[in-house]
Amino acid sequence: MGFADLGLGEDVLRAVSDAGYDNPTPIQEKAIPFVLMSRDILGCAQTGTGKTASFTLPMIDILAHGRAKARMPRTLILEPTRELAAQVAENFDKYGKYHKLNKVLLIGGESMQEQMKVMEKGVDVLIATPGRLLDMFERGGLLLRDVKILVIDEADRMLDMGFIPDVERIVSLLPPLRQTLFFSATMPPEIKRLADAFLSNPKEISVAAPSSAAETVRQALIVVDHVEAARSGRGGPSGGRSGGRSGGGRGGPRGGSTSGHKEKRAALRALIAQEDVRTAFIFCNRKRDVGVTYRSLVKHGFSVGQLHGDMSQSERTQMLHAFKNGEVKLLVCSDVAARGIDVSDLSHVFNFDVPTHAEDYIHRIGRTGRAGKEGVAFTLAVSDESKYIDAIQRLLKKPIERLDVVGLVSGTLKEGVGRPKASSNKSPKTPAPEAPASEPEVTEDNETGEVRVPETQNADEKPKRSRRKPSDKPADAADEGKAKAPARKAAKPAKKAEDKPRGRGRGRDRDTDNNQVVGLGDHVPAFLLRAVKLDN
Repeated sequence: MGFADLGLGEDVLRAVSDAGYDNPTPIQEKAIPFVLMSRDILGCAQTGTGKTASFTLPMIDILAHGRAKARMPRTLILEPTRELAAQVAENFDKYGKYHKLNKVLLIGGESMQEQMKVMEKGVDVLIATPGRLLDMFERGGLLLRDVKILVIDEADRMLDMGFIPDVERIVSLLPPLRQTLFFSATMPPEIKRLADAFLSNPKEISVAAPSSAAETVRQALIVVDHVEAARSGRGGPSGGRSGGRSGGGRGGPRGGSTSGHKEKRAALRALIAQEDVRTAFIFCNRKRDVGVTYRSLVKHGFSVGQLHGDMSQSERTQMLHAFKNGEVKLLVCSDVAARGIDVSDLSHVFNFDVPTHAEDYIHRIGRTGRAGKEGVAFTLAVSDESKYIDAIQRLLKKPIERLDVVGLVSGTLKEGVGRPKASSNKSPKTPAPEAPASEPEVTEDNETGEVRVPETQNADEKPKRSRRKPSDKPADAADEGKAKAPARKAAKPAKKAEDKPRGRGRGRDRDTDNNQVVGLGDHVPAFLLRAVKLDN
C-alpha cells in the first residue's frame, strides 16, 4: 500500500514524494485513514516508527480548509520537550510546504513577545510544551476555545517528567467536542486512565508490543571489572561516606559504581575503536557524568559533543544542528535526548550507565535501527547494576548477549543483588585501628584531569554538634544518653531568667520581671489605639 491509497490530498502526496518516501510505515498505514475520518486515536508505538508523520500528514490535509482566528489556534500538539516540539515543527515545514499554514512553536528559551505577535495573526497549528502553554494562557496571549484537534504525544514521557497535572488542566480548557490523538510508547495503568478520560470511542492502534525493542537493533552487554569498588565505595577511613560522595549519591551502586567509571571509559573507547561508528549517542544517567565522559573523550581525540538539561536552548539547538550535519560524530547526553530526537542513520547507541527504569532502555536504543535500518546498542555495566539488567531482560523477555572487549578484564554480575539501602552505608561508631594511621591518598584522573582527595575523619576527633551555647541546651536533647537525664532535670530549675535568651528574635525584648505577656504584649502600636469615626 502506498501513500496515495490512504486518502491524502495531492499537495501532501507531492511533499511526501519530495521527501523521498514511497510507502507508509505500519502505524502510518493504520492511523492516517482514521484521523481523516475524525476518529479519536489511541496509538501505542515505539520511537522510530514514523509516528510523527502519522498525525502531521492528515492534519495538514484537514487544515487546508478553513481559517484561523487571532489568538485562537485550530489545532494543538503537546510535546514533553523542546526538542520534540521543534522536530514536529520541522515535519510541518517539510510536508506542508505546498499549503499556506501558520504555525507557532511555543517553547521555553524563546522570546515570549515574539510568540505573542505571531499568535495575534492567527495560528493553524500550535506546537507547545505544557508549561510554556499555560504561561502564555495565563498572560492572556491565547484562547483555546477553537481547538478542533488535540494531539498528546509521548504521554508516558510526560508522566515521567511530571507534566500530567498540566496536561489535565489544558484539556479542561479545550472544547469538549474535538478530535483527540493520543500517542505513547508504553501503556502503563496511569496512561491508560488518562486515555480513558481524554478519548471518546478511540481507535486503538498498536504496531509493536509495548516496551519492545526493534528487531533491527543488535544488543550487547559489557560487564566491566572494577577492583577498586570495595575501597572507594565501602570501608576505608571514612566508612561508606566517601564512596557515596564520589558517586554523587548516598551509597548504593550509583555511588559506589563511580569507581568503575574509569574502566567504563576505557571500554567505551575500545568499543568505538573496534566498531564502525558513523554517529552515536552515549547516554549517561547524570549530568555530572555527561561532563566527565565528554572531557575524557575530547582528551583522547574523539569528535564529540555534549547535550544535557543545564544547557540553554540556544546551546542545545546548536549542538543538535552540529551533530545532524556531521560536524560532531559522538554525542554524550542525558535522557533529555532519549526520546524523539530524529537523527537519520544513527549507527550506534552506547549506554554508559544502565538506566534505572527498564522503559528508558527501550527509548534509548530506539534512536538507532530506525526505518528498517540496522543498528547496534551497547550497554556498559558493573557488578552492582545487576538489578537493573535483570529488569531490562524481563521487559525484553530475553537475555542480552554478553560481549567481551579485547584488552579488558570482564566482570560478573552479582546474583540477586539490587540497590542497597542508603542506611546500610553508615560509618561504624568505632573506627578501625589502622584508619588514623593512613594518610588520605591524593590521586589524579589521567583521563579527565580531576584531582580527587578522599574525605577522611580522624579517629580521635569528636563528632561535631550543633553550635548552641551552654545555656541554650534543650531540655530533652535527643543525642544525650539516658544516664544523664537526672542531671539535666536537676540543673533545669537553676536556670534563671537573666540567662541569655534563646533563638534569633528573643533578644529584642529582654523581659526580666517574669510577667506573663497577654494579648499583643507590653507594647501596642499607636494606630490601634486611635479612635475611629465611622460614617453613617
